[in-house]
Parts: sequence; structure tokens; C-alpha cells
Amino acid sequence: EVQLVESGGGLVQPGGSLRLSCAASGFPASIYPVSWVRQTPGKGLEWLSTIDIETLGGHTYNADSVKGRFTISRDNAKNTLYLQLNGLKTEDTALYYCARGFFASGFDYWGQGTQVTVSS
Repeated sequence: EVQLVESGGGLVQPGGSLRLSCAASGFPASIYPVSWVRQTPGKGLEWLSTIDIETLGGHTYNADSVKGRFTISRDNAKNTLYLQLNGLKTEDTALYYCARGFFASGFDYWGQGTQVTVSS
């Protein structure tokens, strides 16, 4: 059974950092692209980052809104994806999901999400 389980969210002050984890099971995360997206009531679903499959170089792609602040990575030994969030702003407050696939072509599996709240 394919599963994605996010963790690492929480309450952080503006300017702070968090590292989100996405534990994959039921498939090798290295042979699928995996993305991070977030959802807020006002802005809807927003794509953040994608890491491509290992054999194609594992290239990463980031939305302009988070470039230079968020970094996606993958630990193949742990079958886990990460999203490092630095320089957090109040507008980064959202429910963060990892999902298998590319945003443009659609995701076939999603995690349950982890809440990030940025507030002083």
C-alpha cells in the first residue's frame, strides 16, 4: 500500500525555520518525482517544490515564491523526503502536503498534511 506521511509542522515565529518530513512507504521514493504543496483557505493549493527521480539526476524545482528559502531533499536510505523551510513569514502559514508526481500532470497519492503556523 502506497502511503505518504508528513510530520514536522508546528508553530514558529517569523524568521524561524522548520524541517518537514514525508515518510514514503509502499514504493521507492527515488524512482518517482515527489512534490510539496500547501493549502490555505484564501489562496487555495500552491505548488512549492518537486524533486525528480534519482536516475534523471534528482533535479529540484522550486516555485518563485519560495526560491532561496525552501529546499527539497530526499534520503533514499530512509525513503523519506524533506522540505527545509527557512526565513518563514506569516504568509507561509498553511497545511503542507507531500504528493507523488508533478503538479502539472497531477498527483496520484497524497499525505494527510502537516500544519505550519508562523506567528509572533
